[in-house]
Amino acid sequence: MADTVEFELVSPAKLLRSEPVEMVVVPGAEGDLGVLPGHSPLIATVRPGVIDIHEGGSVKERIFIAGGFCEISPERCTVLAEEAIEVSAIDKAAAQKRLEDATSAWQNADDANKAKADTERRIAEAMVAAAV
Repeated sequence: MADTVEFELVSPAKLLRSEPVEMVVVPGAEGDLGVLPGHSPLIATVRPGVIDIHEGGSVKERIFIAGGFCEISPERCTVLAEEAIEVSAIDKAAAQKRLEDATSAWQNADDANKAKADTERRIAEAMVAAAV
């Protein structure tokens, strides 16, 4: 068995990351998914949150994603993300403003737009939490 799993992070526009990693932890909709080499095949939805990339037994990088899908095989973990940004690059003030705007939009949304406004609010909440 290999010591690494190939991790790919893809946005609608381009391939953001493709590298071998020791372990990656993805925020799955039903809970965090720890992916090591030899993982059982799985397809899952991904909630807004942070991907942790591990090296040498500790987290070497953290990437915020706004949700999407994840496909895992024994050799590879591919995350298709709607939006991705390194946690260290998140502007805390901008994230807080996004949350305030999203909360206001959600509170003022009619029934037809409530679900979309709630999704944006949850993304903004997760981004603020990641920035802290």
